[in-house]
Amino acid sequence: MTGTKDRILAAGAELFRQGGYAGTGVKQIVEAAGAPFGSLYHFFPGGKEQLGEEVVRSSGMQYIALFDLFVKPEAGLVDCIEAFFAAGVTSLLETDYVEGCPIATVALEVATTNETLRQATADVFTAWIDAGTERLEKFGLPRESARTLTITLITSLEGAFVLARSMRSTEPMAVAGTAVVDVARRLLAELG
Repeated sequence: MTGTKDRILAAGAELFRQGGYAGTGVKQIVEAAGAPFGSLYHFFPGGKEQLGEEVVRSSGMQYIALFDLFVKPEAGLVDCIEAFFAAGVTSLLETDYVEGCPIATVALEVATTNETLRQATADVFTAWIDAGTERLEKFGLPRESARTLTITLITSLEGAFVLARSMRSTEPMAVAGTAVVDVARRLLAELG
């Protein structure tokens, strides 16, 4: 059985992904977690800000697993990138465009207003870039090229989620995926 703190973190992640940090109240979170109200402050004495930071950090680290899931050198680089964006389309359709990335959602809201959460989102994005760079190097790309492609992939995927959710269309995800594949092909061609 999942502990109360884990349920609160999971509920916070889900609600932040759907409604953002500012649009989610602590009462909503504890209700969604099936937890007593006081338990939030027991586990997160810093209140919503501490909960938000822990949600960002724990959710963000879970997303690193996507690199292991989708980036497999035996599959080929282009196929791996296409799989990333296909999964994005699936997520959008299965959630009726409600769910996006909780890290990006929080980052957009707090980048200029909350240093603790800004730093947490920056740390997560940096970890994603480092993890992606490491995995993309396995395709024979030099470190700098692997980092460039990782940043291109992450920014394109995140931007595609924003546009797709707003437009209620998977077109931005398809266009972004094609653009990242083009960058990957160019970098692979440079290897000779």
